[in-house]
Amino acid sequence: MKKLIFPLLVAAIYVALLSCTKHNDTPAVGGKTFVIVPGAWSAPYAWDNVKASLEKSGNKVIVVQLPGHGSDQTPPQNLTMDVYRDRVITTIDSIGGKVILVGHSLGGVVISDVAEEIPSKIERLVYVAAFVPLSGQSLLGLASTDTTSVLGANLRPSADNLTVDIVHDQIVNGFIQDGTTDEQNLLLANYRVEPAIPLTNNITLTAANYGSVPKVYIKTLLDHAVTPTLQTRMLAATPGFLAVYQVNTGHCPFLVKPDSTAALLTQAAK
Repeated sequence: MKKLIFPLLVAAIYVALLSCTKHNDTPAVGGKTFVIVPGAWSAPYAWDNVKASLEKSGNKVIVVQLPGHGSDQTPPQNLTMDVYRDRVITTIDSIGGKVILVGHSLGGVVISDVAEEIPSKIERLVYVAAFVPLSGQSLLGLASTDTTSVLGANLRPSADNLTVDIVHDQIVNGFIQDGTTDEQNLLLANYRVEPAIPLTNNITLTAANYGSVPKVYIKTLLDHAVTPTLQTRMLAATPGFLAVYQVNTGHCPFLVKPDSTAALLTQAAK
């Protein structure tokens, strides 16, 4: 009996080791690395559900907190579009490999500026209800052409012109009129006035750098802030987008339809 047990034990150990080896050698499903730049009057909290959904699918996600937003208390007089751009570049430099760089609203200007500086590190630009500037344009210059935007008539600059507020009872209407009460209250609870100087800064873009990075746009069909009319006009002015997707939400699809937003980002990254 002892003679029989020993070879059986050796065989069992061998099978177990073989099973472990096969398991360990199986490659994990490859994901993308998403770097997300929130828009004006916003911060990383707004992307929590999208981040969780993308990570559940095996992706890596970093949501950048721009200076002067969220919990960052950089004085507004110290902020420029270059400061925003450099914060994103520092984030990307800390990551190995190329990234899918996503920008919402104001973030569209930021990611365009980043792509001009480090095109080789960006696999794709994804604009979500975002401004798409031409070379020499500023966000304010673009926004001023959006004559039906709720925000235009409801912006209130501070006395020193360093920040911009929105008439309080128009914040929900501008950003998240289609959201639930909880989603609207979440946005209101995290609302901060916006640093003004970066909105006025023109950026320079070239075909050799910015123009070499593939681009995708996600249109928000119920948008009261960056209206569908302006989105369509910006796309016409910057031809060559690989794809244009759409979602039936207002300006904040990541709060109202986070799973749909994550699915669109996944599709845009392919």
